[in-house]
This record gives sequence, structure tokens and C-alpha cells, in this order.
Amino acid sequence: MSEVQSPVPAESRLDRFSNKILSLRGASYIVGALGLCALIAATTVTLSINEQLIVALVCVLVFFIVGRGKSRRTQIFLEVLSALVSLRYLTWRLTETLDFDTWIQGGLGVTLLMAELYALYMLFLSYFQTIQPLHRAPLLLPDNVDDWPTVDIFIPTYDEQLSIVRLTVLGALGIDWPPDKVNVYILDDGVRDEFKQFAEECGCLYIGRVESAHAKAGNLNHAIKQTSGDYILILDCDHIPTRAFLQIAMGWMVADRKIALMQTPHHFYSPDPFQRNLAVGYRTPPEGNLFYGVIQDGNDFWDATFFCGSCAILRREAIESIGGFAVETVTEDAHTALRMQRRGWSTAYLRIPVASGLATERLTTHIGQRMRWARGMIQIFRVDNPMLGRGLKMGQRLCYLSAMTSFFFAIPRVSFLASPLAFLFFGQNIIAASVTAVAAYALPHMFHSIATAAKVNKGWRYSFWSEVYETTMALFLVRVTIITLMFPSKGKFNVTEKGGVLEEEEFDLGATYPNIIFAGIMTLGLLIGLFELIVHYSQLDGIAMRAYILNCIWAMISLIILLAAIAVGRETKQVRYSHRIEAHIPVTVYEAPAEGQPNTYHNATPGMTQDVSMGGVAVHMPWPDITTGPIKTRLHAVLDGEEIDIPATMLRCKGGKAVFTWDNNDLDTERDIVRFVFGRADAWLQWNNYEEDRPLRSLWSLLLSIKALFRKKGKMMANSRPKNKPLALPVERREPTTIQSGQTQEGKISRAAS
Repeated sequence: MSEVQSPVPAESRLDRFSNKILSLRGASYIVGALGLCALIAATTVTLSINEQLIVALVCVLVFFIVGRGKSRRTQIFLEVLSALVSLRYLTWRLTETLDFDTWIQGGLGVTLLMAELYALYMLFLSYFQTIQPLHRAPLLLPDNVDDWPTVDIFIPTYDEQLSIVRLTVLGALGIDWPPDKVNVYILDDGVRDEFKQFAEECGCLYIGRVESAHAKAGNLNHAIKQTSGDYILILDCDHIPTRAFLQIAMGWMVADRKIALMQTPHHFYSPDPFQRNLAVGYRTPPEGNLFYGVIQDGNDFWDATFFCGSCAILRREAIESIGGFAVETVTEDAHTALRMQRRGWSTAYLRIPVASGLATERLTTHIGQRMRWARGMIQIFRVDNPMLGRGLKMGQRLCYLSAMTSFFFAIPRVSFLASPLAFLFFGQNIIAASVTAVAAYALPHMFHSIATAAKVNKGWRYSFWSEVYETTMALFLVRVTIITLMFPSKGKFNVTEKGGVLEEEEFDLGATYPNIIFAGIMTLGLLIGLFELIVHYSQLDGIAMRAYILNCIWAMISLIILLAAIAVGRETKQVRYSHRIEAHIPVTVYEAPAEGQPNTYHNATPGMTQDVSMGGVAVHMPWPDITTGPIKTRLHAVLDGEEIDIPATMLRCKGGKAVFTWDNNDLDTERDIVRFVFGRADAWLQWNNYEEDRPLRSLWSLLLSIKALFRKKGKMMANSRPKNKPLALPVERREPTTIQSGQTQEGKISRAAS
């Protein structure tokens, strides 16, 4: 798998690309309008229950027949089929299932219906957004490097530790770009002497700011006034770029003067709380993969990619044309992109991860970050609604609207989970429907929604996991949603904490107590329902019996989701300051001379790395005996055409696997280690190396995740992390060779993006 393949000449590619996109957008609008008319017509056809059952079965059969195809047309057909089934379900809900015998029953029924309308609205918007993902390929830069633009690299920091920021700075300094055309800046929102001193030592530039008005947006605006590069690359202080970042991502902006933003994915080399704490977390795609793997690529088709705050290149002219980064909301990134697009600028997305950062370590931190995102997007919805005002095309308006209103999920999510309690506690049946009607309308709607999403999302998001992600945060976001809608000016920017450790396991009660209370209430309601079914079985009529059965099943599903959300709060121990990253890099290991011997490294042994980190490296190598260290060595590798040597100490070697720790004693060695661990052009191309979604398997993995609640203290789940397979290597050593201490073989450094 390689997404960095065959960059093409800019001029011809740009012309063909623009013409194709314009024609596809026009065709999408026409087909969409005709399809909507056909869907509405099909939705209004009156059928008996038996006829509807037949239609439902036929639609399921059609899904399995057509769904075998892999083309984009197949997926669009399945989306249309899903929309048809869902609209028939909606018609049934509106016309046959609402009961207003009491005002309580009517109120609860309408509340649930509103939640369902929201879910269908988001479903249809997602189909619209992802109708034709672009999958851009990189464009080649001009052959003459004198024609390459100047770039300022901004690394804003507020209260983060220098140990985190320095890796990003060293990675940025290693980006392959003409030295006279690039400047790296630490933007210190606090004026800290240690950061200023480090900037002087490593050779980057430093801009400090005493006041912290407007948080990150203010910091960036302050720096813009003191710099002059044609383009600005913004990196969050924990996002370490690869050496090829600019050469891979800059081509489109140079070729198309209308593009104001080139956004690349936010990839994380450390696990988020869901991956680390749940039993099958490491086998499940990270939460953000859906957005960066599917949604942003779909937005790009509609020229609606928005700025995500980091890993993005912006055109200085475009930023200055809108008066700088937006400061009216706490999500300055998306708001800035919206303002640029209102002024006629285009934006673009390249689905190639060319930087990697730290995920949130703690569930509390993760929830806090999402609360800020929700507050900011709802603020934009209130103060700069994309459906109002001038400057946007309809596709852009709908994509931005989807992004903003997706953060309204908290209230509908709680409504879905709590709905069975209305009957189990108070006897209020808020869906007046028979089992046959549910089977004819509701089940097909659920089937097609889940199965079609699995086809569209593939390995980027697994079925049912959105329910866990949303439920984990929903009760915290309800208050944020309501207050921000009412008072959009309230709330302030909060910095996401990164780089912490957890010495001992603990249960994060502060992040889970709302769901614990909710789960307790749900359990009580379920017990009441089961009690009525078992003890008072003979006293229940057919209608009451069916109502208890349906609501008990519903409560059981809600309880499973709540338990999975609670399990995320069972924080596992995390004592590593340097996260291990799986990487298979060919290396040659040279042994250091013994004391008193000539200053030459000898006994070249080939190997293949298993994982790397800023602390050390594990290498599969044909060492003949069990060896214990320390043994001084040097590791030699060729990265993107550049030869590199790093001093290291071998701690042990057993079974063909050697473990080394870096001898990181100076800044130059640290640069090389950052280059080796994070800077490779292909470092993150396997970022979505997950199997394609299978809904039943995903449901089973969700059930398994609850096991984390019952894990013994200090014990990881047996299936938490995939096992690395041993690498096949020769068992003999190569002929001994020598290399002088500190010397590397001469080699030509090729352009990293070629």
C-alpha cells in the first residue's frame, strides 16, 4: 500500500482535474434532484403490512446481490436504496406510530421522533458528503527549485513541555526544502526562557508573546505580522512532520493559485483511550479515522475541506485577505476556512499522513477536547451559519452544516438510550406499533443504515463503535450544547494536555460517573421489565407482552453500549514517555571497537527493525548466541536516499531479536533519531491497516470490550495488541566490514517526494 505514488505534472493534471470535478458536481446535483423526487414518490406509496414485508425482504436481497460489487457506483446505489428504506420508515413513524393519549406520552414520543429525524438528517448529509471522494494524488513541484515558494513553519505552544515541542521542532528543521526558502518558528504564548534557549541551540527562530489574548488564533495572528513567507505550515507542537511534508503537499497550492489551504490527516502514533483501555481497542480503527479517511476526502469533492488546526499549509495572501485567523470562536481553524471560502478561495485535502502526533492519553482529557470542539462548532453555527450569508456554493454550505450540526449528537443519543425507560418505569409506550410493523419498517431501516455505512466506511470506522464514542461523551456534551446554543459567546479555549504518563491503573470516575448512574437506572428498568415478564406473565395481554419484550431488548442494547462506554474509563498503566511505533526498516548493525583497539566499527550484521521509539529500537537480526549487553554499536540505515548513522547500546539479544537503547548525547544525534523514528516519507502510509468492517464481527468486538471492566489489576487483555510476526532473515553474518567512528558512506540525497 502506498498513497505516495506517481505524482504527475501539475499543468495537465490540474486542467483535467478541474474539468472532471465541475462535470461530476453538476451531474451529482442533477441526479440528486431526480433521485430525491423518485424517493419521495416511492415513499408515499401506500402498502399493507404484508406488502411492506415483501418490499423489505426484496430490498435486503437486492443489497446482498448488488453489495458484492466494489465500485463507487455500487456504493451510490446502496446509499439510494438505504435512503428509500429510511424514508419509508420515516413516513410510517410520522403517520402510524405517534400516540397522544396523554401529554406525557405525546411529549416523550415527539422527543424520540425528533432524535430519529436528526439521525436521518445526518445519515442523508453523510451520503451527500461522501458521494465522490476525490483521493487526490500529489502534484510535482517545478523542476527548478528557484521557483519553489518560501514557507514559514509555525509551531504554536502555550504550556506544553519542552520535551514534546523539541521533537516537532527538530522534525520541522529536517523537512526537505531549500534552506533559504524555509524558516521554522516556535510561537511561545508565554515567553519561556528554556524555549528561547532551545531555539538558539537548534537553529530555529523564536517569537514570544506576553499576553495570551484569543489563545491559539491570537498567537498565530501575532506571528503573521512578524513573518513574510509565501505560505505558512502550521503544526501543533506534538505533530512531528516527515521529511517529505512540503514536497508531497505543496504541489497543488503552487499549481492552483485559488487554493488557500491544503489540509492533511491528523495521524497519531500513540493510542487513544478507546484503543488503550478496551479489550479489542488496538484492533479497531481510531476514532478520528472516519473523518480523515472518508469525510474530509468527500468534502474535498465539494470544495469544502476545512482547516483542522494542524498539519496544514495556508496561503499567506488568503489569510491576510480575511484579516487573519478567526478569533470569534474557540475553533479558529474551521471558522478561518469558512471565512476564506466565503471570499472565494478554494481548499483542498490530501489523504496522505505526512505528520504524526500524540493522541489524548486520558479519557478525561479526550472528553475535554471534544467539548471544546463541540462548543466551537456550535458557536460557528450561531454566529456565522454556513446556510446564511454570501460566498458559498450549496455543496459547501451542506458540508459545513453537516460538520457543525454533527456535534448536536448528545441530546439525540441520550434520547435513544433512555427511551425504553418511559415504558419500563411509567408505562408510557412512546412507539405505538406491532411487532410485525417493527419488522416491516424499523428493522430494514436499521439493517440498510448499518450495512451501507459498513460498505462506505470500509476499514475507517467499524459498525456500532460510533455509539460507544458518542455515549462516552454525550452526557457531558448535553449541557455544552444547550448553553452554547443559547449563549454562543460563553466558553474559552482550553489546551489539550499531551505527553503524560500513568504510573498505576485507575478507574476514571470523573469521566464515567454520569454513565455509571445512567447504567444503574437502565439496569433497574430492565429488571422491572423482566420481573413483569416472568412473574406477571399470565396477567399480561398480547399488546403489553410485546411492549415489555421490545422495551427489554431495547434496554439491554442501551445497557451494553453504556457498559462499553464505562469500560473506557478503566485506565491502563502507561509508564512510557516514548511510545513504541511498529516499523520495518532495513538496518546494518556495526559493533564498536573493544577498549584499546583501533577506532573502527566492525562485524556488519544486517537486520530489520520491529519497532522504534525515541528511547530505542528492537531489531530482528541473525545474532548467533544469546547475548547480554551492554555492547556499544552503531545502526546504519538509508532513509529516502539519505544515509544515516546513530550510536546505540545493545542491551540484550535473544532468539534473533536484539534490543537497543539510543546513545542520545547531543543535539545532532537527537536530530538523527527524530529523522529515523518520525521523519521517513513512508512512515505513516499504513495508518489504516485494518480489516474492512463486518457488522456482526464489529458487534462481537464491542461485546468483548466490556471485558475491560473485569480485567484483573495490572493485567492487559490477552488480545489487546496484535502480535508481531517474526521476520525471516538469513542466519549467517555478512563478511566483516569496517566503518570509521562517526563516518557514513557517501550517498546522494534524493528528493523525498520522488
